[in-house]
Amino acid sequence: MAGLASISTHASLSSCVLLPSTIAREYGSSFSVALTSPLGASVLNQGLAGRPKLSSQRVPIGLKIQNAATKPAKTPAEEDWKIKRELLLQKKVRSVEVKEAMRLQQENNFVILDVRPEAEFKEAHPPGAINVQIYRLIKEWTAWDIARRAAFAFFGIFQGTEENPEFLQSVESRIGKDAKIIVACSAGGTMKPSQNLPEGQQSRSLIAAYILVLNGYTNVFHLEGGLYEWFKVGLPAVTEE
Repeated sequence: MAGLASISTHASLSSCVLLPSTIAREYGSSFSVALTSPLGASVLNQGLAGRPKLSSQRVPIGLKIQNAATKPAKTPAEEDWKIKRELLLQKKVRSVEVKEAMRLQQENNFVILDVRPEAEFKEAHPPGAINVQIYRLIKEWTAWDIARRAAFAFFGIFQGTEENPEFLQSVESRIGKDAKIIVACSAGGTMKPSQNLPEGQQSRSLIAAYILVLNGYTNVFHLEGGLYEWFKVGLPAVTEE
């Protein structure tokens, strides 16, 4: 049939639908099919050891074989976090363990800035910590806000949040730019790279630290392990009604 190519002597194509399953069966998971190539794109000779080679012939319209092992492109959120992390490292924002954070607060007048929602803060927080939430419950009832609430509810989250537009202003009204601040949230996140997370893991406290150093705060630290670790090891905590 004109315009169709034989992938191998025993896997000829009669329709485009058969191509993905045929390649997966014959050549394993190291190949995938993307519907991106122009009409008549050539299939390169990419034989695998012990398996038949793909012929250098023409393939059906709009099909291209590519190596699935190629590293996927970063998502916009991943690119955004990469930029934030680079600035945090450039500004020498350092992470501290929970016991070190308590010592710094007690002996060196460090301020613990708890950026969790107010309700979480009231349940339990380190003595003397200041609460300014970086995210807040969605407040408005515009069509856009209703749609956002519905999207959260779809995933079982019935208290959707949004960025707190007054975060920086609230911090500036309570903490001076020259203060030594340890920013804390629940999980903590990390700037340390790992095999699975080469850029670390962003968190509310790291995003808050980014905002602070971007706006002139010069002594910003980050609580490694978050307040989850603080409570887990039994460090002092207080509650509010």
